[in-house]
Amino acid sequence: MPTKRRILIIEDEKDLILGLTDAFTFEGFEVSSADTGEKGIELAEKINPDLVVLDLMLPGKNGFQVCQELRAKDQMAPILILSARSQENDIIRGLEAGADDYVTKPFSFGELLARVRTIFRRVDAAKQRVSSTVSVGDAQVDLDTHNALVRGEQVDLGFYATAILQLLDERRGEPVSRDEILDVVWGMDANPTNRTVDNFIMKLRRKLEEDPAQPRHILTVYGQGYKLV
Repeated sequence: MPTKRRILIIEDEKDLILGLTDAFTFEGFEVSSADTGEKGIELAEKINPDLVVLDLMLPGKNGFQVCQELRAKDQMAPILILSARSQENDIIRGLEAGADDYVTKPFSFGELLARVRTIFRRVDAAKQRVSSTVSVGDAQVDLDTHNALVRGEQVDLGFYATAILQLLDERRGEPVSRDEILDVVWGMDANPTNRTVDNFIMKLRRKLEEDPAQPRHILTVYGQGYKLV
């Protein structure tokens, strides 16, 4: 019998914890939860979850701090932020902190489940890859760990940014449309937007390009999408 995937929910709304726990359990996942950031970090180290669902507005350490600490401790589990904070700067800040995806409240469990399943599909696909590195200028990106060595420093890219980079590398030199990126990376059953792709491209440029405002490798092809050169 296959091992159940373990999801860790870090959230302080008790009703939401109960609802998500019941729903994920029904879908066949093993679920643990913590109601503070400190407890969440401690539990993550103990159980080594396959995925973390993380609220931002937590008592004590907030979600941004928790995300950064999990990444600093080399926690490889994908992190999906679930938050009522829907401003673009909050989304970008969450991605910069090391999150792999961002879902805003209110949300449907169907959308959340689609995002979770997409993450696990790409995790499984990564295990089947032959080549595990991508070069972007002087940066070397490890597709398995989602980390990059950029001018001598280790940088965390996160799950979806790495997946986008892998797709661009597979089509290196050719433009890839936003719609194709959405389809390949998130899948038809998820519900992100073109703006989601733009946010992740900005993240990649900030992490990998010497001058993100004048990128040399991750380029915009106006009217078509993006390409890696």
